[in-house]
Amino acid sequence: MGSWVQRGCLGVFALLWSVVYIPAVAAQADPHDGAVVTGPAVELKVANRSIMTFRATWLGEAPEARVQRARTVINEMLAGTEELKVHLDTIQNTYLVLLGGRRAFIVTPQDTDPDVSVAETAVQAAKRLEQVVEESQQARSVRFLLIAGGFSLVATLLYLGLLRLAAYVHRKLLSWLPKKIRRHHDVLKVGETPLLDTSNLYPLIRRLLALLYWSVVALLTYEWLTFVLQRFPYTRPWGESLDHYLLNLVSYLLDAIVSAIPGLAIALMIFFIARGISAFSKRVLDRLARPGTISWLNDETLQPTTRLTSLAIWLFALAMAYPYLPGAGTEAFKGLSVLIGLMISLGASSVVGQAAAGLILTYTRTLRPGEFVRIGEHEGTVTELGMFTTSIRTGLGEVLTIPNSMITGAVTKNYSRVVQGAGYVVDTVVTIGYDTPWRQVEAMLLEAARRTAGILEKPRPQVFQTALSDFYPEYRLVAQAVPSEPRPRAELLSLLHANIQDVFNEYGVQIMSPHYLGDPEQEKRVPQDQWYAAPAQAPEHTRGEP
Repeated sequence: MGSWVQRGCLGVFALLWSVVYIPAVAAQADPHDGAVVTGPAVELKVANRSIMTFRATWLGEAPEARVQRARTVINEMLAGTEELKVHLDTIQNTYLVLLGGRRAFIVTPQDTDPDVSVAETAVQAAKRLEQVVEESQQARSVRFLLIAGGFSLVATLLYLGLLRLAAYVHRKLLSWLPKKIRRHHDVLKVGETPLLDTSNLYPLIRRLLALLYWSVVALLTYEWLTFVLQRFPYTRPWGESLDHYLLNLVSYLLDAIVSAIPGLAIALMIFFIARGISAFSKRVLDRLARPGTISWLNDETLQPTTRLTSLAIWLFALAMAYPYLPGAGTEAFKGLSVLIGLMISLGASSVVGQAAAGLILTYTRTLRPGEFVRIGEHEGTVTELGMFTTSIRTGLGEVLTIPNSMITGAVTKNYSRVVQGAGYVVDTVVTIGYDTPWRQVEAMLLEAARRTAGILEKPRPQVFQTALSDFYPEYRLVAQAVPSEPRPRAELLSLLHANIQDVFNEYGVQIMSPHYLGDPEQEKRVPQDQWYAAPAQAPEHTRGEP
């Protein structure tokens, strides 16, 4: 009888509500639902469990007031001893969630997500409220709490046992691995050379085992904590959230891997196509570099041309494959791209200048490896012509690395380019007074060149009078040397200078250059009868003349 009276009161209340209150509120708000979204959303949580989120102001009550009223009603009902049931009732397009005989809260269309109906939201909220009622009853049951504590104790003992087992297995593996490695370290060999260095292999395996051990410890701890929290009503939402988080994380990783497979396949296909095109272009350039095909493409320019072509192909392939790479559309990837671009734009001016200078040197053939050159004050044999720098080796045990931009901005003297055949030009300068016959000086310089091992007889060495200064003429001996390493060239110059001194001493000619502060007592000139002083020889038609 009481239940019928209760239902009749609720019906009368609902009728009065629909007739009086709803039209009044609808006149001020939405004519269809009587609710207005006016403030921030507020979540209703009871006994540490989320039931639903209120977003709308209903009948003048803001979301915060609605949450406070619903929490008060639910806590009062849970504090009682009667058996509580949750059911739904509808008023137009709103739903009443009833707990026992009292209204817990109302669900309006403005409280729902855009893609969820009000009925579905109300049903879900009712299920969560039923779960709160059940957990409240469990929390007051001593038998249930003792059973939960027993399960937690068993889980804790099992957890500690698994931790000890993991530590035992870890220690056993660490003691077993060195013996196994020492026993089989000679297996992987190529001839007498081992492929793996055991001194570096063991620390790597030890770190991997440590990583695996701590990963197992973390997983066991996570699962133990999740299980224990789910045994008790108040902490059960935390355990469920941990469990759901792990499952969502694994699901997210698997979904990301599966979704990334098509993009990776397309990117790999693009890279394989680029690799094939790069190999094909290399063969084409090798064929075009043959003599008589393209004048500027030869053995010297083939390698940089091949590298530039391959670089252009791979850069184009990277630009094409970039959208298909995993994470290419993320903010982190975009930020990294901006950072790299900024670094290149700020620091690439000198790099681009050096690279351009390297290309100029390569394609203009200013320098070639093996040539003996003089760049500014530096002299030596070119050992490497790179994209950014050029290395030359002097004959004094020095290796000079010169930026290519410095080479293009300085005068380069090449001693190897004008020689006949292989080799390089070697020259030296002496200054002798005017009172020494120039024919005698030339003959002595040629004799010194003839005595020097490494200087070719053909083409013959030559002596040039390059200047007639105030106190002495300047003689330059120019000869061609055989191809050799940089250090023997320095030794060759040293030997040539030694032979020049020996020859001048043999014929009594002073090699020191004169300087005058006043007129000399005797004129510094050569009489005609001394024009062909030894070792100079007069021409055949002048011999015997006075």
